[in-house]
Amino acid sequence: MEAQKQLKWEGKAIGRLKNGIKAESVWPLLEDFCSIHKWLPTINTCYQVEGVYGQPGLVRYCGKEIKNNSVMTSQWCHEKLIAMDPVVRCLSYEVLENNMGFKSYIATIKLATISSDADENGCQIEWSFLADPVEGLSCEVLLSYLKLALKGMVKNVERALL
Repeated sequence: MEAQKQLKWEGKAIGRLKNGIKAESVWPLLEDFCSIHKWLPTINTCYQVEGVYGQPGLVRYCGKEIKNNSVMTSQWCHEKLIAMDPVVRCLSYEVLENNMGFKSYIATIKLATISSDADENGCQIEWSFLADPVEGLSCEVLLSYLKLALKGMVKNVERALL
């Protein structure tokens, strides 16, 4: 049982942008660490808590309201930017304080150039994570949530750029 508690969850979701949208067009939207609520439909609020904007060490607050059987509840977390590379177009962050049960969660969001069948270059968003198990959840459920959230993010980014 103790060995089971030591295992980490790991997963990756990929969302492909359509219409030849290029990574260099998407990166300015995603590198703004405190604007995730504009792109990710599962987040209602996001703002800077501390640190230097755009620099590792920046901490953001992310929150969402959930209505379940006419009862509103809030889920929130503080997330710290731990790395950003505008050349590779990726950023990594970790979840700090939260009310969702995460003890350790580190994620990387990376843009990758892809070639389509029509020989038109586009891009995809790769969102990977490494986390301690969360009580009451499974890795599969977390990955399903991430895939659904990324699908909505891709739609919002496409809408903004087209």
